[in-house]
Amino acid sequence: MSWMVTIEDLVPEDHLLRKIDQYIDFSFIPEKVRSFYSENNGRTSLDPVVVFKMMFIGYIYGIRSERKLEQ
Repeated sequence: MSWMVTIEDLVPEDHLLRKIDQYIDFSFIPEKVRSFYSENNGRTSLDPVVVFKMMFIGYIYGIRSERKLEQ
């Protein structure tokens, strides 16, 4: 028997973050920040959309610690 947990099981359908994801199109971010990322030098960077969404969530929920935000 295998137990698999999905985000669908953990986050209610009417959750605020689902509504934000439904109504806000974050696809503009990569183009806006492209000049700040090097394509051929250094380590692979974090996805700028993920970083922006984490900062956005931190702002909405008043999370000031990066460690708490990652949790």
